[in-house]
Amino acid sequence: MNGDNDDYVYDEATGEWRPASEIATEKIEVRDASGNVLADGDSVVLIKDLKVKGAGQTLKQGTVIKSIRLTDDPEEIDCRHDAIKGLVLRTEFVRKR
Repeated sequence: MNGDNDDYVYDEATGEWRPASEIATEKIEVRDASGNVLADGDSVVLIKDLKVKGAGQTLKQGTVIKSIRLTDDPEEIDCRHDAIKGLVLRTEFVRKR
């Protein structure tokens, strides 16, 4: 039995189960609403007002979010905002600053 490659991950793009080591080495390109490539640490601007579930608050268009972090999902980014902890935004609502 091969001890190095026991974990498998379902790849939705291909519809196949692939070794986790294969998936981890692939570079996922995360793009904003305008098609610009995003990276960890980038600053983004909201392109529309967003109601934040659970916070009872609305983030206004033009709000700057600094130091984003990429996630495993190319359509979502982790963000920090003064009033909201654990904020996750969809990339379709942001533009690279």
